[in-house]
Amino acid sequence: MAKVRTVLGDIDANDLGFTYPHEHLWCSPPASQPDRDLELTTYESSLYELQLFRSVGGGTVVDGSPLDYGRNGAVLKRLAQDSGVHVLGLTGFNKHVYYPRWVEIVSVEFLVERMVKDLTEGMDGSDARAGLIKGGSWYNVIHPLERKTTVAAARASLETGAPVWLHTEAGTMGMEMLDILESEGLPLERVCVGHSDRNADPYYHLRLLDRGAYVEFDGPGKVKYYPDSVRVELIRSVVDHGFADKLLISGDMGRQSYLEGYGGGPGLRFIKTVFAPRLVDEGIPADVVDKFFHDNPATWLGAF
Repeated sequence: MAKVRTVLGDIDANDLGFTYPHEHLWCSPPASQPDRDLELTTYESSLYELQLFRSVGGGTVVDGSPLDYGRNGAVLKRLAQDSGVHVLGLTGFNKHVYYPRWVEIVSVEFLVERMVKDLTEGMDGSDARAGLIKGGSWYNVIHPLERKTTVAAARASLETGAPVWLHTEAGTMGMEMLDILESEGLPLERVCVGHSDRNADPYYHLRLLDRGAYVEFDGPGKVKYYPDSVRVELIRSVVDHGFADKLLISGDMGRQSYLEGYGGGPGLRFIKTVFAPRLVDEGIPADVVDKFFHDNPATWLGAF
């Protein structure tokens, strides 16, 4: 049976339960990001949010904070222990505006070695191992450093079997990022293209899916972008075209103003208690909705 690598150790993929494949529990963006609403560094608040998630039947959360975003493996391990929720950490990088200076200086081989160490030994001086790899690109362009880290992500995945999650700025450059990974020989079935619903274009989503990748819609509840009615129709398009097995859904609640534990909302309970039931009410079969949060993340994450 496939294994998933959590910060507390490997578990059977079928034991994940209801899963969010991209959230933020603990992060501190670099000084290049002046918006400190993105900083989640109050332990009690993050723990409370996880406890709320567990109280409504939540099972697993992937923390999407990589090397350049204030990741802390020891804290993720403590959050998992104290909450009873399975937590996955990741290695890799976000977008170039967050990169530390050393990323430009070191070789691709050095980056690969660093990622593999996170996956096989532990993150940030802890014994909490990463369970997946993150790559990222900028808005409508791939910066040369992003190309470098994406090549490293592909090679680290080929060495370890770890799945790859891609940050796409406003849902752009997904196809081009897949081109880079594919050129390195990485099977695209191992890849998830994140933030895809920020680009609310069904044609674009189907092109990604046709290549074998997963797509992730992670904007439910964020009405500032557009209402959830649009997301429902994007999901319906994926299902109607036969790709229900390749869709992942999460909230990317990476702001204090999004999380109940920090005094905001809608929080980690929203998708489980409001959005998923709405999908059923809107005519998407309950067993298909269940796939989005159980079978699909278990298949994608179960690489070890």
